[in-house]
Amino acid sequence: MRVAVAGTFGPIHDGHRRLLGTALECGDEGVVVGLTSDGFARSSRDRPVPPFDERRRALERELAALDEWGRDVEVRAIETEHGFAATDPSLDAVVVSEETDDELAALNEARAERGLDRLVGVVVPLVRGTDGKRVSSTRVVAGEVDEHGRPTNRSDGSTDRSDGHRSP
Repeated sequence: MRVAVAGTFGPIHDGHRRLLGTALECGDEGVVVGLTSDGFARSSRDRPVPPFDERRRALERELAALDEWGRDVEVRAIETEHGFAATDPSLDAVVVSEETDDELAALNEARAERGLDRLVGVVVPLVRGTDGKRVSSTRVVAGEVDEHGRPTNRSDGSTDRSDGHRSP
């Protein structure tokens, strides 16, 4: 299967890692990762978003670390909600979170209007922090939790660990 997955990925957290890992696991014929452009990412967020090139480098590092299958991976910029997934006939599936799975119907409708096959939706459960709330980049940037969903105790986002050391 050739699989798509997309996001802003800034900063990357365990929820992103679950999405990316699932895409890599399912994408035996390749994985195409949509990375929101700076304009698109900032148009829908009130928080700061790292620049595209910085997010791309971090994303490529994560993909390399997660890819235990040696998948063919391509990162593409996206400017719209459905991006290339609405127009690329080579795709078979799209990996989405529980939070965004309702967008799959609109994506498949856009594909149908172009005479393309529907994409199989692979829905990945949300990653929740130790506080039971979903882990998100917004919460990480706000200093509520670290990238793993552990509550932070300082405004710089560091975490008090049980062994007495502070993690950066």
